[in-house]
Amino acid sequence: MIPSPLLLQALRQPDALKQLSLADWDLLLRQARHANLLGHLCASLDKRNLMEHVPPQPQQYLDSARAISERHTSAVQWEVSLIRKALAKSGIPIILLKGAAYVMANLPTASGRLFSDIDIMVPKDRLNEVEAALMLHGWATTHHDEYDQRYYRTWMHELPPMQHIQRSTVIDVHHAILPETAYFHPDAEKLQAAAQVLDGYNDLKVFAPVDMVLHSATHLFHEAELDNGLRDLVDIDSMLKHFNDSPSFWSTLVERAQELELSRQLYYALRYCALILQTPIPEDTMHAAKLGEPGPSTRAIMDNLYKRAFMPAHPSCADSLSGVSRQMLYVRANWLRMPPLMLTRHLFHKAFLSPKAE
Repeated sequence: MIPSPLLLQALRQPDALKQLSLADWDLLLRQARHANLLGHLCASLDKRNLMEHVPPQPQQYLDSARAISERHTSAVQWEVSLIRKALAKSGIPIILLKGAAYVMANLPTASGRLFSDIDIMVPKDRLNEVEAALMLHGWATTHHDEYDQRYYRTWMHELPPMQHIQRSTVIDVHHAILPETAYFHPDAEKLQAAAQVLDGYNDLKVFAPVDMVLHSATHLFHEAELDNGLRDLVDIDSMLKHFNDSPSFWSTLVERAQELELSRQLYYALRYCALILQTPIPEDTMHAAKLGEPGPSTRAIMDNLYKRAFMPAHPSCADSLSGVSRQMLYVRANWLRMPPLMLTRHLFHKAFLSPKAE
């Protein structure tokens, strides 16, 4: 039987945390830490003025999570300013993706969220120019193996990650949101054309609200490693609630998913937000999103896999099939990444040749 972690109860009904014992708080904090949601939990309590109901012992951990989150936000803002400086002469608008976009757009999704690198998107025909500019300002390519370099530059949707030689910060430069070899091919030019300039900047953009949600859903349901799966689902839940105020958001979301060939990804995002986080989704939107619904047998299989994989990677949140579920979703993600023959060659190379070369 799939367990129902205390963390899920906290995400669904924060007010219920008033009744927790110290033992419950201990377990909740452990689950939140494993899901990389400790900062989000703290932000949720702060937003609802519930921190005064938290016992002193767990409150210390939450205060620490808040401090770390605030420092992280400042660090991201500083790093973005340095990226802007590096690319200023190129005149290329920078589209921020995922965590950096949430922070710089000051979205509620950014509250308490931690991430390890900054993702940007630029036009594919400007990749060389962007890479050269970043190198002049201290970023250097990683993955020096010849095969890895070809893998990224020929087949993937991004350059090899670039790490700053002094600060060790990492930037991922994208030209699309899915690999060139992937089964689905959302049009990167359409995403870039609809991107919106950030208030107060003339060289920074973020995706339009519907595209931001679709990108998050696409990333999540093509992700091979789901260590942060629940956190990413919480991101989508947060954006759906925030953008809900726009009258046309829900209808535009479904239409845009069809336009970008992302109806299946949107269906999964809405389904698991509703099932796992109890996200309020308009009935007509859920009905329209069924355009991307798989067949009954596939849906049943995916439910059993994702309901386990989205649980925090903590022993209290697992059953006998949790590990197998994550492994099967890992295989699925790689299957979606490239055609079978190419995937076989790639996995063979990574398993037997790359380690020897290193």
